[in-house]
Amino acid sequence: MGDWSLRESLSTASGTVRWDRLGDPGGEPVVLLHGTPFSSYVWHEIAPALAAAGYRVHVWDMPGYGGSAMYPDQDVSLGAQGEVFAGLLAHWGLREPSVVAHDFGGCVALRAHLLHGARYRRLALVDPVALEPWGSPFFRLVGEHSQVFEQLPAALHEALVREYVTSASHVGLRPAALDALVRPWTGERGQAAFYRQIAQADQRYTDDIQPLYPTLDLPVTVCWGTEDTWIPFAKGQELAALIPGARLRPVPDAGHLVPLDAPGRLASEVLAFLTS
Repeated sequence: MGDWSLRESLSTASGTVRWDRLGDPGGEPVVLLHGTPFSSYVWHEIAPALAAAGYRVHVWDMPGYGGSAMYPDQDVSLGAQGEVFAGLLAHWGLREPSVVAHDFGGCVALRAHLLHGARYRRLALVDPVALEPWGSPFFRLVGEHSQVFEQLPAALHEALVREYVTSASHVGLRPAALDALVRPWTGERGQAAFYRQIAQADQRYTDDIQPLYPTLDLPVTVCWGTEDTWIPFAKGQELAALIPGARLRPVPDAGHLVPLDAPGRLASEVLAFLTS
């Protein structure tokens, strides 16, 4: 994915996970979680900015995403990802890092904390998958017919993925960024993995934890692109109201892919939150 690559790996129950860290080894730890159908590449501008500010930044590709393992019958559900993340934190020896999570990663971070005992110093949620109902009509259609979509000709599949990823941005993605996000989903292995992760998406994984949001007892900020067409801004207002003390930080002129639509603004919001 261009000059973005993850140098380390860890074997997990859901396959090998690729990960890396940036910044001062003695810096306060911050962990970044990506969403779907993305990868840690979405943080390629924000991670270095946080590292330059003195933080020890950890990034990773979830199983079934980016540079991590992709294989038939792989469990890439939100349930599995939450367990993998809790294990990854233990592997890193991070007892209470700050966590910044986008999209699907928001549910992963919340499940790891609420169900698997992962502790965080602070939690920043960026346009997260957290409240029912979720999943666009396209997402639901693919989930119901994933085996049919898996058989699309390669060129047609790539065109579909490009259009889908592009729709997550309000300002438009640079060609290099779009290529980096689409590339892991191409080829026979990547095409199957793309439809596998959609087929395993299930709202019950957020239904499990939604009643627990009022019990969250840590600083939380909710950042949301005001032009998000995947998960409307109103969901951000609803989520912030459910979490005690949470602040909603609108990100103007940004769509669902806030880390790429407005990296400077989001980095500023995250740094302000980390130091408040």
